[in-house]
Amino acid sequence: MAEKQILWADDEIDLLKPHIIFLEKRGYKVTTVNSGNEAVELVEEQFFDIVFLDENMPGVSGLEALQSIKGIDPTLPVIMITKSEEEHIMEEAIGSKISDYLIKPVNPNQILLALKKNLDEKRLVDEQASSGYQRQFREISMQLMGRLDTEDWQELYKKLVYWDLELDGTQDEALEGIFATQKEEANTQFSRFIKDNYLDWLKGEVEAPTMSHTLFKDRIQPEIIKSEESLFLVVIDNLRFDQWKALQPAINEYFRVEEEDMFFSILPTATQYARNALFSGLMPSEIQKMYPQFWVGENDEGGKNKYEKELLEKNLQRLGLNIPFSYNKVLNLNYGKKLNERFNELTKNKLNVVVYNFVDMLSHARTEMDMIKELAGDSSAYRSLTLSWFEHSPLLELLKKIAQNGSKLIITTDHGTIQVDHPVKVVGDRATNSNLRYKTGRNLKYKASEVFEIPKPEDAYLPKENISSSYIFALKNDFFVYPNNLNHFVKYYDSTFQHGGISMEEVMIPFVKLIPR
Repeated sequence: MAEKQILWADDEIDLLKPHIIFLEKRGYKVTTVNSGNEAVELVEEQFFDIVFLDENMPGVSGLEALQSIKGIDPTLPVIMITKSEEEHIMEEAIGSKISDYLIKPVNPNQILLALKKNLDEKRLVDEQASSGYQRQFREISMQLMGRLDTEDWQELYKKLVYWDLELDGTQDEALEGIFATQKEEANTQFSRFIKDNYLDWLKGEVEAPTMSHTLFKDRIQPEIIKSEESLFLVVIDNLRFDQWKALQPAINEYFRVEEEDMFFSILPTATQYARNALFSGLMPSEIQKMYPQFWVGENDEGGKNKYEKELLEKNLQRLGLNIPFSYNKVLNLNYGKKLNERFNELTKNKLNVVVYNFVDMLSHARTEMDMIKELAGDSSAYRSLTLSWFEHSPLLELLKKIAQNGSKLIITTDHGTIQVDHPVKVVGDRATNSNLRYKTGRNLKYKASEVFEIPKPEDAYLPKENISSSYIFALKNDFFVYPNNLNHFVKYYDSTFQHGGISMEEVMIPFVKLIPR
């Protein structure tokens, strides 16, 4: 590895000779100057990995030199060294984006620690992450061999998300490959778990986790009742747990997490079913039976989620919550901005529901647009793109307003998504729906071992388009394709993000309660 280049500017540089010898013995190349002017000139002329800058030098001060250096190279780490502990000097230095500061007299170990922190941090973090996952690999593997209940699966998935984020960008391809294999095995086992338990949960034969249709009554209603301020429920369509964790640091500036939990999406893990169930407090076939005017079937024309406000209103009435509320679905930038302008009006309501569709739109756009495919090539890039959108969206501005108002916030979603790469053949008639992760129709032909089949939709509280309709669900990272024009469809949909089926990413989704800081 090439030796690191250090520029050290101090008008008493001769007194620092022991420190410089100490660094050179450890493989650092140190260039010294006596003034801020010289430091700026050298930064213009040659490359340095880091700069040590004395704050109090005659002529051009350390702070003035700092401004000039940042103007030349904003990414160059600068460590300010000062005799003064005056607050305003520190604030000015930090505001100018110094990487660190040291108070004189400095000792060699302080200097070495500052260098490690600023030059070797990524390498050290990567090494720590790699060794940490290697230690936990066996533990996770042993867990997957046992009998896991719903809470065990949630904890295991949280653990996998943690290591996914920790290993992100480590450049250790072998380790990333091992992790991907372990995650796929976890999804294989999770698919079996859902196949073995899902219908029993709905029948009430075993204790069920909180699911889409029970979330409002079990988890949201109590918050409405006990909240003194207006409660904001933000539903970000298609938000996976790892995406929530990517957004969390940006949200932490304004809110403190009171509770971070998960719940289980119903099947299909698709907006038409899961989000309607969330707002109505009912399963899809129950919605169809009780409110046929609000249910749009698979083969019916028009949007499938046109009546969420009406379903929410009916749900609130059944729960005895006669409260003022608002329902807002944000489909574009302008609507998001207009909603923020009406914020004071929203605070008069006991409950404000805000649905943001961007993440789901991003998922679908990635399938259709080559540019988005390149920008969100894998889960890591998908998370990054989601975060970039959030940081520049009206939603972040809305959250700031909610925090300033002192209101409580719940962030959740209707389902997640998974990147698919394994085609599974299915044959159906023209009336079969087009979703790649679930199919419903007559006379579906498939290998039973490759799917989760529900021959009687009523067992899963799902609508029947006709008397002989059945449902099948794709497992882990599979996607359904028709034998006709097989190669074309496999190539087109391979590595796209899809939802509707069974995977940890689609089913176990975030429910987060936050309070203003």
